[in-house]
Amino acid sequence: MKISTKGRYALRMLLDLAVYGKDEYVALKDTAERQDISKKYLEQIVPLLNKSGLLKTNRGYQGGYMLSKAPDKYTVGEILRISEGDLCPVSCLRYEPNDCPRAAECMTLPVWEGLYKVITEYLDGITLQDIIDRYDDGGNFSI
Repeated sequence: MKISTKGRYALRMLLDLAVYGKDEYVALKDTAERQDISKKYLEQIVPLLNKSGLLKTNRGYQGGYMLSKAPDKYTVGEILRISEGDLCPVSCLRYEPNDCPRAAECMTLPVWEGLYKVITEYLDGITLQDIIDRYDDGGNFSI
């Protein structure tokens, strides 16, 4: 399983907003500059995060984005599922119940189910706040 730049940048954007937009809206250009990510690329990610209710938006002179809830309410798993689609290591685990015609006799299915469980539990156990708390404040916040 490989997390794309879309997933990684979505996480970095939300971390940036958690750190720099606690009580105010943050302009997308500021996040793009701090994170060294193309503003155009972030503009493609914003609709996914906005549609999912992860962001508050404000247009105009004081416009920008901020988190819609506290950083401890966002999990890495949630963010990656929104930006990546799913976290399944194999396609047959995307749907419950598993509709693969070979599922009943598939010897490898338990391996993939176990991997999926580990991935899900790990990523759903980490919040934005956890990441921020682990950061050793040495000056610049680099994500």
